[in-house]
Amino acid sequence: MINFILLQGASDLGKSTTEEVINGIKGLGKWGDMGMAYLPKIIGALLVGFIGYWLIKWVMRLFITFLRKRHIDESLQTFLSSIIKISFIVLLVLIIISILGFDITGVAALLAGAGFALGSTLNGTLGNFAGGVMILILKPFKVGDLIEAQQQFGIVKEIGIVYTSILTSQNKTIRLPNGALSTGVINNYTDQDNLRIDIKVPVADYTNVDKARQVAIEAMKTIPTVISDPAPDVKVTELTGDGPVLVLWPRIKIKPYDHKNPRQMEADYYSVYFGVRKAVYDAFVLNNISTPSNTFEVTMMGERAPHKGFDV
Repeated sequence: MINFILLQGASDLGKSTTEEVINGIKGLGKWGDMGMAYLPKIIGALLVGFIGYWLIKWVMRLFITFLRKRHIDESLQTFLSSIIKISFIVLLVLIIISILGFDITGVAALLAGAGFALGSTLNGTLGNFAGGVMILILKPFKVGDLIEAQQQFGIVKEIGIVYTSILTSQNKTIRLPNGALSTGVINNYTDQDNLRIDIKVPVADYTNVDKARQVAIEAMKTIPTVISDPAPDVKVTELTGDGPVLVLWPRIKIKPYDHKNPRQMEADYYSVYFGVRKAVYDAFVLNNISTPSNTFEVTMMGERAPHKGFDV
């Protein structure tokens, strides 16, 4: 009896093993068929991945060369290159997934939703970032320039991706958001090789204007920071009931920004702002040229309202 049971078990085991082997062979056949079906897609995906990655490296080299020729800020070069490279890689991965036969609609929708949510959350920051990129590319001003923007006046201390810092005469650092700065009016007083300062001086009625002009010109020449080319000049701008109004035109040289002496431009400006007024006033007193008022009105070139210089 026991022998019969063992023989029966061995027979069943043999049948089971034979069926499993046959099923396994059939399964291998199916996997083989699937492999043959997917093999062209896999090879195509590998080729696209290799060629695409090579193209990305080639395009990035061209892009970096372009940025360097345009003298774009190095920090902006690195940032833009990273953003563009990551975007290209994500696009390449989506293309490879599509070649393999997977549906990328859901992935694309997920990425779009994440981008929209991030954009909504960082709306203001992204606007400032975009403004910073435009400022660094277009360069309406550079570090060391004397600018007036967003009702602030001072020396550009730092140009960041999100904020631009300016240093005022009170030694205060003001950070201006790049979004509003890039779309607003920017007065750059140090963009050219020299800067003209307009100083209005009223003189008494019946004053010899030619004599007053000559005295004022000679007085301006005594200020070391007033350049001789273009030479200082004096014009009659208004005729009032108290007498004519003269405008003094001294100019100062715009010097390259020196990190060791960041306030050089400020010092030159003040030497003219205060020095010319005192020198001309003293010369008028010495030559008996009267003024109806001892108040001199100072304006920068191109402005209609009086300018307070660094004391804004």
